[in-house]
Amino acid sequence: MKMKELRGLSASELDNKLISLKKDLFNLRLQHATNKLENPIRIVDVRRDIARVKTLLREGQLKEAVGK
Repeated sequence: MKMKELRGLSASELDNKLISLKKDLFNLRLQHATNKLENPIRIVDVRRDIARVKTLLREGQLKEAVGK
């Protein structure tokens, strides 16, 4: 997922995206533990996507704080 795609989302959409990415990460870890994961690189990709979403959420919080 690209940052350009994420920047177009609202805060509530980013929250929903974060929740779904965390669920995906949990499922990938479960598959990895049971040796059913075909592509282990997917775990790294999902973790990076989570970090991107959290970064954008934090940027939004800081912009609100400065604006007040």
